Amino acid sequence: MNGVFLTIILIGLLILRMNIIVILGVATFWAYYFWGGGELMNVVYDIWDASNREVLLSIPLYILAGSIMSQGSIAKRLILLMRSLTRPIPGGLAIAGLLSCGVFAAISGSSAVTLLAVGSIMYPALIQEGYSRPFSIGMLCAGGTLGIIIPPSIPLILYGVMTQKSIADLFLAGTGPAALILIVLSIYAMTVNWSQRGDLWNISEILQSLRGAAFALLTPVIILGGIYSGYFTPTESAAVAVLTALAVETFAHKNGLLHILTGRFAAFGGTLRETGQLVWRVVGDTSTLMGSLFPILAIALSLNVFMTYEQVPTRIVETMTTFIDSKLLFLFMTNILLLAVGLFLDIGSAILILSPLLPPMAQDYGMDMVHFGIMMIVNL
Repeated sequence: MNGVFLTIILIGLLILRMNIIVILGVATFWAYYFWGGGELMNVVYDIWDASNREVLLSIPLYILAGSIMSQGSIAKRLILLMRSLTRPIPGGLAIAGLLSCGVFAAISGSSAVTLLAVGSIMYPALIQEGYSRPFSIGMLCAGGTLGIIIPPSIPLILYGVMTQKSIADLFLAGTGPAALILIVLSIYAMTVNWSQRGDLWNISEILQSLRGAAFALLTPVIILGGIYSGYFTPTESAAVAVLTALAVETFAHKNGLLHILTGRFAAFGGTLRETGQLVWRVVGDTSTLMGSLFPILAIALSLNVFMTYEQVPTRIVETMTTFIDSKLLFLFMTNILLLAVGLFLDIGSAILILSPLLPPMAQDYGMDMVHFGIMMIVNL
């Protein structure tokens, strides 16, 4: 009876469009009060135990690295390089935008940062080149979403934390689907804009843009190569990403993101006020994103601990298998559910809510949880 009443309350809160932290908070305290012996202090203990994980540090670090690069010139340099490579191809500028989104996502790990950094440059250029506004917006939004599966991906880190699966395995598994989506989007952009052709390749332009974007291209190689080779953990790679972004933007691109630390205001032509505003904006963007994510993550992890202890996923699996005995039917219903959830919740909230429930069910049907995680995140 308590479970039914709790379900009704949660559905009502969703209909009322309450904040996700309220919904998770109600579910957590209700579960601990009625099914956990009324020991509400256990919520605090479980939040601390669940949040005391080194890998969680990688999330703010990747966001900080992305914020640094979005304020610098990495996105512009990537776009110039991709544009020089795709110039004679039909829809070349659109394809250049997609490729830039893919490479930038491999550096920042965030769809929002990728869309902001690349979209702010590409959208005016697309309109100026004669691309329609609906296509330009749709293409940039589709390219920006590549950040959810191109490693290092923050949604993949969240899924790995919630399911206790290897972050490195999830990163590696996301590479293939991301490349496939990028190829399909590029083919569509080329087909729809067949008349949009540029000049032939200019070798000097390619070499010049390649020289300008060399450090930007080297960054994802350092990050992902360090993870896959075993030299870095995901958290260490996030710290390396921040240091690399600072070094590249300050010393290689000379954008002065470290003016306030180096004291070289005159050399870069900046002022103390401008530098302070820039640093404040970078740190502020990161703090805003993390301030909204971490409280939700902490409560979701606490609820996950309780549900695992009470074997809630196991009971759900036992009930489901009595009604659904086909893996294909389970996958079909799951994808419909994920599509519906994705319409109402952002991907981070959806992962935190569904990860304790769906992956154990998928595993019981014989699916690998890493494979299911990629499918789940792409669908959301």
